[in-house]
Amino acid sequence: MGFARTCAVALVGVEGVVVEVQADLEPGVAAFTLVGLPDKSLTESRERVRAAVVNSGVGWPQKKLTVGLSPASVPKGGSGFDLAVACAVLGAAERIDPRVLADIVMIGELGLDGRVRPVRGILPAVIAAADAGYAQVVVPECSAVEASLVPGVSVLGVRSLRQLIAVLTDEPVPEEEPDDPGRPDPLLAGLRVPGAAAATGVHSPGAAQHEGGHDLADVVGQLAARTAVEVAAAGGHHLFLEGPPGAGKTMLAERLPAILPRLAREESLEVTAVHSVAGLLPAGKPLIDVAPYCAPHHSATMQALVGGGPGIARPGAVSLAHRGVLFLDETPEFGSHALDALRQPLESGHVVIARSAGVVRFPARFLMVLAANPCPCGRFSRHDALCECSPAAIRRYQARLSGPLLDRVDLRVEVDRVTRAELAGRVAEGESSATVAARVLAARDRTGARLAGTPWRTNSEVPGHELRSRFRPVPGAMDEAERGLERGVLTVRGLDRVLRVAWTVADLLGHDRPDATDVALALQLRTGVPRGVPLAIGALT
Repeated sequence: MGFARTCAVALVGVEGVVVEVQADLEPGVAAFTLVGLPDKSLTESRERVRAAVVNSGVGWPQKKLTVGLSPASVPKGGSGFDLAVACAVLGAAERIDPRVLADIVMIGELGLDGRVRPVRGILPAVIAAADAGYAQVVVPECSAVEASLVPGVSVLGVRSLRQLIAVLTDEPVPEEEPDDPGRPDPLLAGLRVPGAAAATGVHSPGAAQHEGGHDLADVVGQLAARTAVEVAAAGGHHLFLEGPPGAGKTMLAERLPAILPRLAREESLEVTAVHSVAGLLPAGKPLIDVAPYCAPHHSATMQALVGGGPGIARPGAVSLAHRGVLFLDETPEFGSHALDALRQPLESGHVVIARSAGVVRFPARFLMVLAANPCPCGRFSRHDALCECSPAAIRRYQARLSGPLLDRVDLRVEVDRVTRAELAGRVAEGESSATVAARVLAARDRTGARLAGTPWRTNSEVPGHELRSRFRPVPGAMDEAERGLERGVLTVRGLDRVLRVAWTVADLLGHDRPDATDVALALQLRTGVPRGVPLAIGALT
């Protein structure tokens, strides 16, 4: 009787579970049985593994073969177990020393010719292996750079099963014929499914924004909206832009990632892990270090927004926008159930999806930007009477955004039409993204120094009770906001959010604590009621 074992990783969302792959050979009628709660794609690995082993020049054992995946209670799916199954079988057949395989984690799909193909979720799988104490990982050659992002793990990238067998048996490693230059690598086919990002509106994560293609200087006028965008970036506050079509709401949202600071190492690994599971990692960029930008279409379903799908749930737009920007254009056109499903991740920073196949938890700490027209025709305004919608139609349209959802939005700004003077350049040109980004980075540094030793990174994450007891403003600064609470203009949550925004304004201006001017600007950005303070942050410094 021959027995061997090695390890692979089963992904549940962006979290991994190390699975022991055991192979047992016994005398009897030749058969191949795979047990351990595999799904359809994993069951089909029997034929892939058999063909890959034979085409790699190794004889297939003509005995009763049983491959077990332990723990058997964890659902397992995908083709990433192929490499581990093949090596466990070869270990049981004594082609490879079973002792060599015991402490190695293997991740990869096998082609029928023995080539090792990449799979999605390499980074979270290697992170799970490292957390479980494993120091050696075998991955496809084209995924070795992504796997090497995890410190403390020795990564071996192989292009074929023949090469791996030679490495494990101390034989000369055969050279694989390179593909024709100039042609796409066939091993990468299927790793990025065409159209996978279409439903969630994921752009190449942050690349275009940081390359200077989107600059705030391109936005004409809109002083209040530009200030709100800067405050949102500095404190991680959610933003609601309301105005007629063509006023620049989408332009402002697209330029928001350009003024966000680059991601820290830990944040980069979180974002990269989510995009790796979704199969959306940019080609040649294994680590995402800039804020992602996700803009789903208003026809997106609840599953496309928060995650879901058949079997084990896949990440949705809120998770793909983790540590970045989620832009919902034409927000009233989204389904009410889909919008209300955003309440939980807005508060907790993660989303939990329960399905019959298991419960999945995805990170979802994003900066949400909502954009809407004031009415169905888009021309309703306090400054003119061009709107032809009835008052009842306007109320129905605006009621599509529920009060609990809007109460979680810190900044609400009305975006006016661009005037002829502004368009002709008679008004001073706004600041560039580079100038605003430098101010945002300085504000983030002040916030980080103040919140050092706490679990929070931005002002928007600080709980209300901490704001009222530990991070207090200048005495008397909150008097006007507290009067708004008494009159019912603000809720208690709204009052806390005003204080959070006031702290962000103070960080942008270099104040030690928010004063009455900082709170007044925060109130104006939340309620839209003028408070007699300049809107431009640069004018206050």
